[in-house]
Amino acid sequence: MRLLMLAVALIWLAVLPFKTAKAQTDGIPKETPDSILEKQHSPTKASIMSACLPGLGQIYNHKIWKVPIIYVGFGVMAYLIVFNTNYYLDYKCAYIESVNGDINGNYAYLVNRYSSTELASAREYYRRNLEITCLVSALWYVLNILDATVDAHLYSFNINKTLSMKIEPSVFMPVVSRQMGGGIKLSLHF
Repeated sequence: MRLLMLAVALIWLAVLPFKTAKAQTDGIPKETPDSILEKQHSPTKASIMSACLPGLGQIYNHKIWKVPIIYVGFGVMAYLIVFNTNYYLDYKCAYIESVNGDINGNYAYLVNRYSSTELASAREYYRRNLEITCLVSALWYVLNILDATVDAHLYSFNINKTLSMKIEPSVFMPVVSRQMGGGIKLSLHF
């Protein structure tokens, strides 16, 4: 019986704030659609979300079409990292076997085909490509966060119908010389 009374008391305490809040707002006149405030869109939240999980900030900004582009970029970078790592390790081990004079080791197909200097050169080539790929991957990650931040800042940017750009051909009258000139006239109206 005590347990039942405790459960009822806890439920009553949990529901009480909702009942009092509703009772307090019943006397307040309803807002008109013109006076409804727009929900704030946070660039900080978009940045943090995109930093935690790439693409999440773009979803928060309602730019879902960018998410596949982000993940294709990360997929390409992951493929290039694995590709360059495998070749770097192959040529590194082949170079070690070549320097040690082991022509029947695990990498005999490379040791018997290339000289030690060629193996060292190939090893450095794939090491450099691996480092560049890692840097480009980090840059892609930062660009993902930057894109989410900029989109969040421009989320409520309003482009009115009065904002327009007009491009038309134009003939310029000569000022100093006697020849007429042609060109393009660009007009911005806002």
